[in-house]
Amino acid sequence: MRKSIVFYLLLTLIALFMLFPLLWLLSTSLKSPQENIFQFPPQWIPEQPTFENFVKVWQSQPFGRYLLNSTIVAVLTVGLNLGFCSLAAYPLARLDFRGKNVIFASILATIMIPFQIIMVPLYVLTVQWGLKNTYLGVMFPYLAGAFGIFLLRQAFAGVPKELEEAARMDGCSELGIWWFVMIPAIRPALVTLAIFTFIGSWGDFLWPLIVLDRPELYTLPLGVARLAGTFSLDWRLVAAGSIVSIVPVFVLFAILQRYVVSSNVASGIKN
Repeated sequence: MRKSIVFYLLLTLIALFMLFPLLWLLSTSLKSPQENIFQFPPQWIPEQPTFENFVKVWQSQPFGRYLLNSTIVAVLTVGLNLGFCSLAAYPLARLDFRGKNVIFASILATIMIPFQIIMVPLYVLTVQWGLKNTYLGVMFPYLAGAFGIFLLRQAFAGVPKELEEAARMDGCSELGIWWFVMIPAIRPALVTLAIFTFIGSWGDFLWPLIVLDRPELYTLPLGVARLAGTFSLDWRLVAAGSIVSIVPVFVLFAILQRYVVSSNVASGIKN
């Protein structure tokens, strides 16, 4: 019993430590201009809580447009990433063909390549294909990834062969097996990849900064950066804009977290 108390107390302290930046951000966004946000020790509860910072941010910048742009980019990125990664992972896990292991090892090797190295050729391709200042140009680097292919390949490999054989005996095509049998069986892995992809796309700053010149196409990270320059780095307003930008991520995780569990795909197999 004592060990359990110590264990959960330690976990609570770690959680509070991880939440410290977020709590400070929320506290700062609710403070009035008369309060000192840099005092030590920090004052966690504002003396005069106000939503004026959020109102000012929303009125001074087209945050509605930024939110719409980020939503379009993130949702389309998640959909395309799941489609491409699952199509690439399925044959690597379930089909036998020459060079399969070499292809899989080559894909995994790209994980070690920093994004900054491939950024220049990606930008050249984006410009040559006419994708600069477009939603597709912002999504381009995230349409498929080695991590997603690896994650789904491992999930596909764990599906019992009996399900695949039963579908094949019923006359299902290879594409039909992928869609009607394999995709439902690996739903937890798909949800996990969707969350990671959404967070990566939603919070990306560097790539949209490179490919977007038109403010009406800016995503939320660019909008928050523009907000910091507009008000000479008023941290209350920057904090308010940051809170607005991370709320959708929390909402998505709250909705999908119950699906991030191992499913018993073998439950339909009779011994």
